[in-house]
Amino acid sequence: MAKKKFTDELKEQAEEVKTRVKGLGPLKITLLVLLAIVTILSYVFYGYIFGADNVFAGDFGSEFLNALMGCIPRIVRCIQIVTIVSIITTLILAVITKFFGKSQRSITVARLCCNLIKWVVTVVLVIAVLAIWGVDTTALITGAGVLTLVVGLGMQSLIADVVAGLFIVFENEFNVGDIITVDGFRGEVIAIGIRTTKLKAVGNVKIFNNSDIRSVLNQTTEQSVARTNIDVEYGDSLPRIEEIIKEKLPHMTIEGAPEGVVYEGVSALGASGVTLQFAAKCYEGDIFDVQRRLNGQLKIMFDESGINIPFNQLVVHVESESCEKSLVQTVDKR
Repeated sequence: MAKKKFTDELKEQAEEVKTRVKGLGPLKITLLVLLAIVTILSYVFYGYIFGADNVFAGDFGSEFLNALMGCIPRIVRCIQIVTIVSIITTLILAVITKFFGKSQRSITVARLCCNLIKWVVTVVLVIAVLAIWGVDTTALITGAGVLTLVVGLGMQSLIADVVAGLFIVFENEFNVGDIITVDGFRGEVIAIGIRTTKLKAVGNVKIFNNSDIRSVLNQTTEQSVARTNIDVEYGDSLPRIEEIIKEKLPHMTIEGAPEGVVYEGVSALGASGVTLQFAAKCYEGDIFDVQRRLNGQLKIMFDESGINIPFNQLVVHVESESCEKSLVQTVDKR
């Protein structure tokens, strides 16, 4: 059943996001521990590494060795910065994990936060490392601001996508796992990024720019209704048919329709029969399966009750040869 499958997938996505948020695989744990040990030792032996008379400031008999040994304090300083920022980031993500739920919105927001934190940390680390190696970061930041302004003027569509993506997430228009229809394409939301949103349907993935998503039909905020229409012959008594439906319909069970099937009455008077309409509430992901099961169960019920379902017939009238000859003779006499 699609609803159960969706619940299982939602749990898997929650675990995936938790793992991504924690980000503490065996390799990263080992690397983080080694960096932490080096950082602690660098502070214990701070004077020997960064002091005026540090062990790396001597003459080693070669300009290359002198320059190489002189770089070691900067390398150690970079390790300190990377370690401290990584630990802080891990703690922040651990807090997100602690308050992380299993709802669709929580998964969406957590993924977005992970992406934002990743990019912010990367920018901070790059600027900090460049500052350690003597780069004028003030001029760099100023230049980056001007460059950002120039790029922003030339990339207005990208900025529009980013802003639209933020509004989609924080206004809770739809979340990962929802089934929505955008520009006539119906699919399950598998990812909401800062720039794009991805929908999956029938094995295909359609990618929309967030700024292009103008009108959305969210079909999972409430239960959907699977409807089916079945014709019966005009010759059958409608009160008798409705009495049979009233008697047998409460005992009909459709997988994926927990509230049962409802008879909604006569929906149309067709060319060859009376159209009866039935409905069943279900999860949107089950709607097509429920419709097929409903058609099958109604066909069985009608067959067991002797209710005929009409089908198109073609009646051909052939005039007999004797009649044709008689008509010709009558015309000749006249």
